Amino acid sequence: MTELTHLRAPDGVAPGNGYSHVVWGTGRFVAVSGQCAFDADGKVVGEGDPAAQARQVFENLRLCLAAAGAGFADVVKLTYFVTDVAHLPAVREARDAVIDTTRPPASSAVQVAALFRPELLVEIEAFAIVGETDGSTD
Repeated sequence: MTELTHLRAPDGVAPGNGYSHVVWGTGRFVAVSGQCAFDADGKVVGEGDPAAQARQVFENLRLCLAAAGAGFADVVKLTYFVTDVAHLPAVREARDAVIDTTRPPASSAVQVAALFRPELLVEIEAFAIVGETDGSTD
């Protein structure tokens, strides 16, 4: 695993609520496309329920990160797209269940007019840095 540095508030910048302003590290870069509240069969989970959708989105992110040999501890940046900023508390609750809240990733939140399907309320993308392996099998 790579060593990540989290800078919650650089000098002269007000601290954020639940995110780091800067995160850096060395290793293999992993980009996870925006995930929505779909189950393994492609069905929407939690229609009309931002908390249920956020939990499903973070589960999908976990699965995608794992496929790249990463986990939430490796995430350096999350970008949230919500159809209503009123959904952010539900998103933060789901996020806080999976990240180390003392070392949160950098984050951005954007309210959008709509996502690609009208029943979707939340989409989240992630960037991670994973330590390089030496290629040995021992």
